[in-house]
Amino acid sequence: MAIQMSVAVRTARLDTVESTIGTAAVLKIYDLTAGAPADCAAAITGTVLATMTLPSDWMNAASAGSKTKLGTWQDASADDAGTADFFRLFASDGTTCHMQGTCGQGTGDLQLDNTSITAGQSVTVTAFTLTDGNA
Repeated sequence: MAIQMSVAVRTARLDTVESTIGTAAVLKIYDLTAGAPADCAAAITGTVLATMTLPSDWMNAASAGSKTKLGTWQDASADDAGTADFFRLFASDGTTCHMQGTCGQGTGDLQLDNTSITAGQSVTVTAFTLTDGNA
């Protein structure tokens, strides 16, 4: 039998994600030239396309084993041009990585309004959901 957790435990684990990363979390979107890093500790070999400081309360409260973005996640003026395919979520210092995943338009771990980014354009996250195990 696989380990099973109550909804209350899954919800508490998800709510801890936001409190651990903290307020004013920084989201960076990348165009990677050498594939995605193995984990958050690995070096990035790509271009930062967009950088956004997330709202102070950037995730909705967890419910039934999942947690979704809260508020507007947007960079009004993209840093560089390229195809968005990867993101990292950092503490407010912009250097302590806590999470990473894929980007897409209607797909991926983090969904964008457009993955073909030009420098200076607005970039908006349209959907982001974390789902805990056993949900």
